[in-house]
Amino acid sequence: MADLPVVVVGAGPVGLAAAAELVERGLPPLVLERAARPGAAVAEWHHVRLFSSWSELVAPAADRLLTGVGWERPAGSAYPTGAEWATGYLRPLARALGDRVRLGVEVVGVARRGRDRVVDDGRDTEPLTVHVRQADGAEERITARAVIDASGTWGTPNPLGGDGLPALGEHAASGWISYRVPDLTDDAVRVRYAGRHVVIAGSGHSALTALVAFADLAERAPETRVTWLLRRGAVADTFGGGAADQLPARGALGLRAKSAVDAGRISVVTGFRTERIDGRDLVSDNGQRVSEVDEVVVLTGFRPDLTWLSELRLDLDATLQAPVALAPLIDPNVHSCGTVYPHGVKELAHPEPNVYLAGMKSYGRAPTFLAMTGYEQVRSIVAALAGDREAAERVELVLPETGVCGGAGVFDDSAADQSGGCCGAPAEPQPLSLSARC
Repeated sequence: MADLPVVVVGAGPVGLAAAAELVERGLPPLVLERAARPGAAVAEWHHVRLFSSWSELVAPAADRLLTGVGWERPAGSAYPTGAEWATGYLRPLARALGDRVRLGVEVVGVARRGRDRVVDDGRDTEPLTVHVRQADGAEERITARAVIDASGTWGTPNPLGGDGLPALGEHAASGWISYRVPDLTDDAVRVRYAGRHVVIAGSGHSALTALVAFADLAERAPETRVTWLLRRGAVADTFGGGAADQLPARGALGLRAKSAVDAGRISVVTGFRTERIDGRDLVSDNGQRVSEVDEVVVLTGFRPDLTWLSELRLDLDATLQAPVALAPLIDPNVHSCGTVYPHGVKELAHPEPNVYLAGMKSYGRAPTFLAMTGYEQVRSIVAALAGDREAAERVELVLPETGVCGGAGVFDDSAADQSGGCCGAPAEPQPLSLSARC
């Protein structure tokens, strides 16, 4: 199987980093991307400034590959926007990888060749088959020696409902519900929200991003009302580590959100788990009601799409839907400081040989993901595929801390949108930030 490609699903930051690692190791990569361009998810929040600097956003192997083709690395201390990350790094990286990246190709299934999930025989010797659908509807089967799923979770946001399912009436109200931080720098988008009652649901970095943006809008359009719904019973440490955060821009985001709340520009409703939408009212499971709502911005996290992996034997944690060995390191019911021990192939392996979830998808429903965590993951995975076990098990990363640590129960499910330092820094004059799914 040595001549077969390693299929990488997703041409985002972690998927392209995996391809660069494979090229450096002399293994043939094939990156399959559903969208028409690389970094498509990043492009959806093009207006947002990251709270990781360039020095933390360029994968080492990608840096070496790009340097070899004359790329000039941006200043390491600068904080790019999503658009700058995509145009200044992701797209040049995809061009450098050339025809190893295929766009407009959707992966709809992965299986062991000739074997469904139940069959034992041949699972250690047969290659994988990747079932894809092209943009014109044509189907194709690609034989692969290994699959690295770096497709992320951006396409599957969590619903408004407090039990993880859509609230009653949520689908019918979809015309006035958004599951992304709106781009209030766009005139048409700003007009939609200005002067209206906007409810923001969620407690992670994406929610803090929205609070800062809408507080600014409320200053410019005083008739705008902003209500913040928290599932937890108190604001507590929702604003993060502040000045103690080792990612300074991430800490600044929390401080700016806290300032807006303290100034009275945002009304806070705690202990609110949405059960149903009644007309223009949101109603919680304990009977609380937020009335006369014009727009809802739901920022309650993301979840992995596992449907097209159903014929593979994955060992996933029952709570987080992350690899079992990784789950204890990232469980938000235990960890509140965002400190995750760097990990690699050992924690990401599954019973299915040569199948790995990497990047944000490896975290399942857990928060606080850093781009450089994904880069370390794929470095280790590719080293293992190349037979370099020593390199695969070596740790080559030190992660920053948020500076706020706590015990079990600090986070509930509403914190699942805290994707951490992948991106999302407030930067003047740009008032927005976002936790992206890489």
